[in-house]
Amino acid sequence: MQRLPLPTPLLSLPQLFLLLALLSTNVNARGTGDLGIVIERATGSVQVIETSNNTTLGRIEGLGDLSHASAVYSRDGQYAYVFGREGGLTKIDILNKKLVKRIIQSGNSIGGAISQDGRLVAVSNYKPGGVKIFDADTLTLVADIPASYGNDGLLSKVIGLVDAPGQKFVFSLWDAGEIWIADLSNLKTDNTGGNTSKPRITKFKGIGKNPYDALITPDGRHYIVGLFGEDGMALLDLWNLDAGVKRILDGYGKGEKKLPVFKMPHLEGWAIAGNFAFMPAIGRHEVLVVNTLDWTEAGRIKVHGQPIFVMARPDGRHIWVNFAVPNNDTLQIIDTQSLKIIKTLTPGKGVLHMEFEPRGEEIWVSIRDEDRLAVFDTETFKQLITFDAKKPSGIFLTSRAHRIGL
Repeated sequence: MQRLPLPTPLLSLPQLFLLLALLSTNVNARGTGDLGIVIERATGSVQVIETSNNTTLGRIEGLGDLSHASAVYSRDGQYAYVFGREGGLTKIDILNKKLVKRIIQSGNSIGGAISQDGRLVAVSNYKPGGVKIFDADTLTLVADIPASYGNDGLLSKVIGLVDAPGQKFVFSLWDAGEIWIADLSNLKTDNTGGNTSKPRITKFKGIGKNPYDALITPDGRHYIVGLFGEDGMALLDLWNLDAGVKRILDGYGKGEKKLPVFKMPHLEGWAIAGNFAFMPAIGRHEVLVVNTLDWTEAGRIKVHGQPIFVMARPDGRHIWVNFAVPNNDTLQIIDTQSLKIIKTLTPGKGVLHMEFEPRGEEIWVSIRDEDRLAVFDTETFKQLITFDAKKPSGIFLTSRAHRIGL
């Protein structure tokens, strides 16, 4: 009997291994481009959300005191670094919805930033005053910058920490009235993650009394800090450091009765549209309009209350504004061509934060006192969906990973 030849395999051994690997791949795997987190301030947790279908994906707990919390993202958007008020720095994996590592790095902190290359995470501290810088992978301390000033070596609270191009961090000293630039472009570490060189620090003194918050323009060029004690702002051109710090909008409330400040406005939530910047006026029921060509005042817009966040839709067409108590149930939308309010919304009690989706077609709003989130269409201003959250405050989408200063 004639033996038939064995059939030729349809797949080679390497091809077979590749096929098996593909079959074992998680078919539910997803990217991070439409993800984000919502800070749940009362419970030390964050809720993971997605913006393609506007749903919540789960919750990560155990993040400590989030009463004044913010977050930045790794370059790939998988990891968020959450800065808690009690000095906690927590790295979380939003794809797998788990806490990766958590450290207490100070007694009281107020926010942080991630470096241009995504390798360093910096935290600004009230107590002890200064900035600490960590390896983004391991959260190992690689640099400590005490915010010491004066002849007695006092330590200042640090505010307004942002990342800047060239592996730099820029921040301000509340007590000292100074702006510092920390250049980490030559920072080297040993095999254990420890630092073997120090950041180069450039200091600008006498910028004004009590800088309370700051921002960096989207192109990374101008650092602007608000001055609580002097009714104005200070501007530093990072492209022309020899020019020093310039005062802008000096005394914008001069000659008018000062109002009590119910909550400090957040300059990092500023808005820029065309050649104009829109900024909250401290303690006033006004939004300031500033010409960014020469940083002079171009107008003022009367609004419902003391503005907290003044945020531009990504295309710059509209500005959305929320307010301090007792007017924190309201949102107002400003048209950037007419500089007029075109819509007033009352989403609910305790509107704390807003976040536009990357292309601006929708906006997420946290409504703390009603324990919920709401999503609005930014053309029709209609509420699309609302769902539960535990005392929500800050909303941070992964699109921030690719923007300077956020």
